Amino acid sequence: MHDIASNMSPSPLSDASSEKRHDPAIYDTKFTSLPNPKRVWLGAPSSELEGIGRLSLLTPEIVSAAAASEIKTGRRVGLGWDMKKLEYSQFGRQKCGHTIIPLNGPGGSGWGACFDDAYNMNPQQSSQWDGFRHYSQPRNSKDPSTSQDRVFYGGTTKDEIMDSSNHRIGLQHWASQGIAGRGILLDYVEWASHQSPPVTYSTFSTHSIPFTTLLAMCKFHEVAPRKGDVLFIRTGVIPEWESFSDQQKQEYAAQEEPKHAGVEACLETLEWLWDSGISAVAGDAISWEVSDPAFEILCLAAIGELFDLEALASTCKELNRYSFFVSSIPLNMPGGVSSPPNAMAIF
Repeated sequence: MHDIASNMSPSPLSDASSEKRHDPAIYDTKFTSLPNPKRVWLGAPSSELEGIGRLSLLTPEIVSAAAASEIKTGRRVGLGWDMKKLEYSQFGRQKCGHTIIPLNGPGGSGWGACFDDAYNMNPQQSSQWDGFRHYSQPRNSKDPSTSQDRVFYGGTTKDEIMDSSNHRIGLQHWASQGIAGRGILLDYVEWASHQSPPVTYSTFSTHSIPFTTLLAMCKFHEVAPRKGDVLFIRTGVIPEWESFSDQQKQEYAAQEEPKHAGVEACLETLEWLWDSGISAVAGDAISWEVSDPAFEILCLAAIGELFDLEALASTCKELNRYSFFVSSIPLNMPGGVSSPPNAMAIF
């Protein structure tokens, strides 16, 4: 496993507030020429441009071209898992609560003539987009191992996030236009089964998908990334979770540092994502990457986890087509940290 932090040149600045701001043209710069790959921050603080980050790649031209090339049959596939899964989640995250509320009907039609419902949920427990408020990085990029002072995307501070009146880098920015464009699926389950010998693994073990395998899967599925693409990777979490007993699920959730499969968090992966123009990444894994949460900050893309990719994989295999149009509307929650994806693929 590569150490991303040690492979990147540190910024000469340690104060996040003094970092240089960029416009979206920075995305045409090769990864190796970036002034500081750890902090490619767009727009003025609290602006919409800062709030969408790399999703700014999804221009009207990119979205229109994706719709024209990908929507052919009108077949649609939902990408959200059952909201009550995982039944047992890590880090004390609450289960999704759903309550049916009977109401008195209009015109005296009586109790229970109509119903409302109420949800009590932590989006991280099931299919979710991680927003820019989810994970931080050390403020001092000269020596991140010694910095206890941390900042979020754009230099946003924890005090700003905890201020209920401050909505900087909240999910409302993503919700204003949604996430739409061309999606591509790399089906690791399918690829692994066709190797000789087949690659065997558990999605609930520390199993890394190497960068070289990403390239091999592109060739296997005859798909190549384009600027603005949303990249999906299927590892097979959902059928394996469903095969667990209730006790196995509880034991897994009780681990202090639960093991999981995911993409190798290495410099080569990050460079490939950047230079390919990927706007967002998602998968069915507990965490998209293995071993380095800071990868999410460096990637500067929307990160989706625990998406239900089973029907999507079946449809791609049936049609022998691993690209499609994808649409997602995160919750319009000012200051939101994460959200159910409300996503679907259209073929």
